[in-house]
Amino acid sequence: MARVAAVRMLNAVTSKYANTNCRTLSMTSVAKAKEVAVRDALNAALDEELERDDRVFLMGEEVAVYDGAYKVSRGLWKKYGDKRIVDTPITEIGFTGIAVGAAMAGLRPICEFMTFNFAMQSIDHILNSAGKMFYMSAGRVNVPIVFRGPNGAAAGVAAQHSQCYGAWYAHCPGLKVLSPYSAEDARGLLKSAIRDPDPVVILENEMLYGVKYPLSDEALSKDFLIPIGKAKIERDGTHVTIVSHSKGVETSLLAAKELQAIGIEAEVINLRSLRPLDFEAISNSVKKTNHLITVEQGWPSHGVGAEICARVMESDTFFHLDQPAIRVTGADVPMAYAKALEDASLPSPADIVDVAKRILST
Repeated sequence: MARVAAVRMLNAVTSKYANTNCRTLSMTSVAKAKEVAVRDALNAALDEELERDDRVFLMGEEVAVYDGAYKVSRGLWKKYGDKRIVDTPITEIGFTGIAVGAAMAGLRPICEFMTFNFAMQSIDHILNSAGKMFYMSAGRVNVPIVFRGPNGAAAGVAAQHSQCYGAWYAHCPGLKVLSPYSAEDARGLLKSAIRDPDPVVILENEMLYGVKYPLSDEALSKDFLIPIGKAKIERDGTHVTIVSHSKGVETSLLAAKELQAIGIEAEVINLRSLRPLDFEAISNSVKKTNHLITVEQGWPSHGVGAEICARVMESDTFFHLDQPAIRVTGADVPMAYAKALEDASLPSPADIVDVAKRILST
């Protein structure tokens, strides 16, 4: 029961915002909110943390002179110079190893991957060097490092550049894994990650970099942090809980708007953090709505939604479900290059609406 659209796509191929766990924004603050693009929110967070702590530095391909492949590091090299903003050769395993070693030596590196697909070259350092070091050193060696960059499907970049690594990294003890949706998420989570004593993976989304979201005066403060491990209720509802992260939150909110038109009030939860997972927020919502849908762009097998459903089954939350929980995911195939197949491979608002109507029998 992973994804109705997956079957539709395969047939086509073969045949032809209140938050219970984090700070909330008052109506006054929302009215004063400034529209900020996700890339600019990330840029400001990097700037503020580089200024705040001289141990922080950014390294990766084209992050310096070119201002970043996606302009997230725009202007930082001119301000902080070669020692703090470091262009690297095209060798992920090499510069990731340098960054991890620097973190072990007491610095606070931010290691940018042009895409997390390329971080597969670095998986040994991310998991075995960074993720396990605190445990293997009996707590004597911290690795305060941030691994960040775009994750998941973009547009027209085909199979080797379109994977979501949320489930991959969230599987691994020793790593904290964040998946921001809005400019507020990007800003607050990045600042928290840079200050964290442990390795943090931040899975951004290329398609969201240019999207503008409101930032309140509070969120624009240099002291603004979002706690790691706390979800946010993006939309209140009473009939069905929809849980998602990153680009999937946008899809879920669009679906919720369509559902509202037919009298279904969906509660949309933005996970923000995949590991640690805020299961309490999910459980509290399910106990209110008695229905659960998980949404993700990644593959269905062993995914984030699968983990959420398993935790529901293993807790008293299960007894509050009136219907089985259903996952809406990406199709269980490598991403196609053709736009029609790419669109069919990703969850749409219509897929979520169909599932919600089915489990609510409307």
